[in-house]
Amino acid sequence: MAADGDAAGASPGTAAARLHELGLTLPPVAAPVAAYVPAVRSGDHVWTSGQLPLVDGALPVTGVVGDGPDAVDPAVAKDLARTAALNALAAVADLVGDLDAVVRVVKVVGFVASEPGFTGQPQVVNGASELLGDVLGPAGVHARSAVGVAALPLGSPVEIELVVEVR
Repeated sequence: MAADGDAAGASPGTAAARLHELGLTLPPVAAPVAAYVPAVRSGDHVWTSGQLPLVDGALPVTGVVGDGPDAVDPAVAKDLARTAALNALAAVADLVGDLDAVVRVVKVVGFVASEPGFTGQPQVVNGASELLGDVLGPAGVHARSAVGVAALPLGSPVEIELVVEVR
């Protein structure tokens, strides 16, 4: 969304200004990989579909998260969760006009493709939670679930979905 992606003239304290301060821009909304839409509004709430950490239409890393020699490092997965949350915010902004319409993030669900025995899903999903707080301030504080799963679409290590209240 241009209003958030081009923050040069953004008012201080806006989500666009915070994105600019963080050196971030909202990416284009990722095209769905199946039969769904990126986000749906019902009343004062927006639900995003699960967002992958796509960058320029591709996953930078695939695999499961854990401590094994072929696993995705949890710190890398935390960064991927941050990217997936940014993609979710882009879907919200695309639907409602800009991120300043967000009253609060109500719920975050983070899925982490995990090796058996890996229990660090909450730390991985912190990447999403921290980004939401950085961009939206107090409106980014939310309830959350961090769930370990065997596999995710396209081999993604993480997937993030949001429920946000909007004006």
